[in-house]
Amino acid sequence: MADKSNDTQAEKKDAPILIQMGIFAAILFVSSLISPWLAAVLPKFPVPTPVIGLIILYLLLTLHIVKLEWVDKFATFMIGFIAFLFVPSGVQLTASLDIMKAQGLQLVTVIIISTVILLVVIAYTTSLFIWIKKNVFHGDVTVHE
Repeated sequence: MADKSNDTQAEKKDAPILIQMGIFAAILFVSSLISPWLAAVLPKFPVPTPVIGLIILYLLLTLHIVKLEWVDKFATFMIGFIAFLFVPSGVQLTASLDIMKAQGLQLVTVIIISTVILLVVIAYTTSLFIWIKKNVFHGDVTVHE
């Protein structure tokens, strides 16, 4: 019994923080190379570099090329900074208060409507994936913790 728990602990060993930073840096570098190319191929559909990086990270994690343990600690550390990273957006927003005064109601209305549309689309997409897994792949759709 003790051997089995030692095997699982050895399997889930975290990568050193510099390795985790290197993984994120490499993903961001590759996405910065893809972003201009994608902008040239699809000029009417610009995709920001961080979004491309998120897609690459998702694919690497899904395909088990990168293990979650290799990036978990640094990702948690970066999530701790997320409020700090939005400070420039808040400063820019206060710098453009005249726009907010002139079109504030329109902006708030668009934000609320787009948020509701986003939540509805996510709900229906999730329902579709659950239906596909249940009926097409005959898989178990119960949630296990």
